[in-house]
Amino acid sequence: MKNRLKVLIIGGDNRYLEVIDKLAANEIRVFLAGFEQLSFENSFISHREIIEVDFSKIDAILLPVAGTDSEGNIETTYTDKQLKLPKQRLHETPEHCVIYTGIANDYLENAAKTANRKLIRLFTRDDIAIYNSIPTAEATLKLAIEETDVTIHGSNIIIIGFGRIGITLARVFAALGANVTVAARKSAHFARINEMGINSIATEKIDKVISGMDICINTVPHLIIDTNIIDNMEASSLIIDLASKPGGTDFDYAEKKGVKTIHALGLPGKTAPRTAGEIIGGVLLELLEDSMQRT
Repeated sequence: MKNRLKVLIIGGDNRYLEVIDKLAANEIRVFLAGFEQLSFENSFISHREIIEVDFSKIDAILLPVAGTDSEGNIETTYTDKQLKLPKQRLHETPEHCVIYTGIANDYLENAAKTANRKLIRLFTRDDIAIYNSIPTAEATLKLAIEETDVTIHGSNIIIIGFGRIGITLARVFAALGANVTVAARKSAHFARINEMGINSIATEKIDKVISGMDICINTVPHLIIDTNIIDNMEASSLIIDLASKPGGTDFDYAEKKGVKTIHALGLPGKTAPRTAGEIIGGVLLELLEDSMQRT
């Protein structure tokens, strides 16, 4: 069944090299657009210009983790050419064709809806998010060590958000002896934080404790670290914002107040691309097999 599958991968970064290898190793036909600077020996992998692709034979399309921009342009690493999602050609794909992306914006969602094709946002899945939280936490720890002049052990660290990434961050920093406080909203989260032996505080009360924090790590994708919180921070504090664009920090105001901020996006792909690619490839392979069983 696998060797009947045909997947078109349009653009992507070094994480996708692992994805490509994993799919091809499972005898899935992989057509690559935007990778002409690389060569592959596996006979299941071939390069294509988008104009050359027979979309009527494509079972799935994989876009980069970032999907597209608001104009449909696609992020590339291994080509000098500008790629754009062939919006109209999606209509040529079989009805069972699925579009996979890391995240999606209005442009991509509209393109999939207009073509009546299923769109799967891989990074909203619990399995990928939890797996990715491990390299994210490790990379965040690396930043915290490099960008401060004190040990993590004994530091006062506040983590904003207790989702899939926040939980792993809390465990990692607490295990190194940091005095961790987690800002959350849900009663169930407070119960779990307490069970872990970690301090907690309601998100709306962060300004009451922020002055004593050496490091503030945000995982919430909307404005949390506002002017009020920044006004109460020490200038020596460090903000590491992991939330997707535009982040959860008033970066301009923090710069004005002299508080160092790092908007750390895409950490798994930057610090552990092989692991990040294996995670994406493994989940994608399961989804592809499942979709073919349904057709």
